[in-house]
Amino acid sequence: MGADLRRARLAIAAAFLTQGLVFISLTTRLPRIQDRWDLDELALSGVLLMMVLLAGAGSLLAERLAPRLDSARVLRAGLLTVAVAVAVAILAPTTAVFVLGLAAYGVGLGLVDATGNMQAVALEHRLGRVVLPSCHGAWTLGGVVGAVLTLATTDVQWSAVALVALLPLAAAAAPYLPRDHGEAATSTDTDVPWRPIVLVGLALVCFYTVDTAAATWGPVYLDDEFAAPEGLVALATLPYLLASGLVRLVGDGLTERVGAVRLLRVGAAVALVSLVVVVAAPSWPVAVLGFTGLGCGVAVVAPLSFSAAAALAGRDADPATRQARVDAVVARFNQFNYVGALLGAVMTGAVGAGSLRVGFAVPLVLVVALFWLARAFAPADDLSSGRAPADA
Repeated sequence: MGADLRRARLAIAAAFLTQGLVFISLTTRLPRIQDRWDLDELALSGVLLMMVLLAGAGSLLAERLAPRLDSARVLRAGLLTVAVAVAVAILAPTTAVFVLGLAAYGVGLGLVDATGNMQAVALEHRLGRVVLPSCHGAWTLGGVVGAVLTLATTDVQWSAVALVALLPLAAAAAPYLPRDHGEAATSTDTDVPWRPIVLVGLALVCFYTVDTAAATWGPVYLDDEFAAPEGLVALATLPYLLASGLVRLVGDGLTERVGAVRLLRVGAAVALVSLVVVVAAPSWPVAVLGFTGLGCGVAVVAPLSFSAAAALAGRDADPATRQARVDAVVARFNQFNYVGALLGAVMTGAVGAGSLRVGFAVPLVLVVALFWLARAFAPADDLSSGRAPADA
C-alpha cells in the first residue's frame, strides 16, 4: 500500500470513528436532552423521527451530488455541517433553535454516512480487497468511546458537551481519496443491476432491524423482564457494541480467509442461537450473554453489504462511469440503513407490547433470512480475491 493510500485509509477510518462517537454521544444523552427541553416521550420520538428522515434526505442529496462532485468534498461538507449543527443544538437558547440544530445534524448525518461509505468503497477498489469491515469497526469503536465519555462526564456543564463538535471539524481536514480520473460521468443509471443490489439491501434492512432492536429495546427488556440493577440496564448493550466492534476490526482478514458468503452464513447461525438465548434467558446475565453473541454474529453484515452493492454497481464500466455510478448507488443503497432502523425501533416494540420476549422474535425471524440472502454477497468474495465481479 502506497503512502497516499495509507494516509487516506487512516482519514476514512477517522471519519467513521468521528461519526460513531458524535452520534452515540448524542443518543446516550437523550435523557438529559429530554429533561433540558422538557420533552415528553411523544415529542422526543417526533424529534428523533425528524432526524432519521432528514438523514435519509442527506443521503439522497449525496446521491444527487455524486455524479458531479468528488465524494471527498461532499464528505468534508457533511462533517462541517455536523460540527456546526451539534454546536447549535447543544448551545441552543430555545427549543426552536435546538430542533433546528438537530434537523441540520440529521442532514449532515446522512451526507457523512453516504460519502464515508463511498470513500471506503473507492479505497477497496484501489486496493483490490475488502476493507469496509474495519472501517465500520472504527465507527463502532467511536461509539464505544462516546458511550464511555458520556458515563464519565455526566456531571459536566451542559455547554461543555459542545466540545464534541471539534472532532468533525478536525476530521474535515483529513486527506481523503480524490477521484483518480477526469470528469465524472453525467449519467449513472445505465445498466445498474438493481435486482441483485436490492437483495443485498434486504440483508442490510435485516441487519439494522436487528441492530436497532438490540440497541433500543435491549435495556428495556432487561429492566422489564428481569428487573436488572438500574446501573447495569444502561450498559446492557455495551457488550453487544464491543463484540460487534472487535469482529469488524478483524473482519477484513476474516473475509479474505473465509469468504463473504460463508462468513455471513456462519454469523447468521451465531446470531440465531444468540437470539434464542435472549428470548429464553432465565436471568439478565444470560440475556446479556445472548446480546454479546448477537453482536459477533451480525457484525459484518452492514460493511459487506456496501462492498457487494458497490461491486455489482461498478462492473463493466469505464473508470469515469464506474466511480460516479458506484457513488450514486452507495448513496441510494444507504437508504436501506434508515428503513431497517425504523423497523427495528417500531416493530420490536409493537410486537412486544405485551412482552419483549415475543418482541425479539422479530429480529430472530429476520436473521433466518440472512442464510438465503448471503448468496447475493458473492461479488464481495470476488473483490477480496482480487477478481472482477462476475456478471449476474
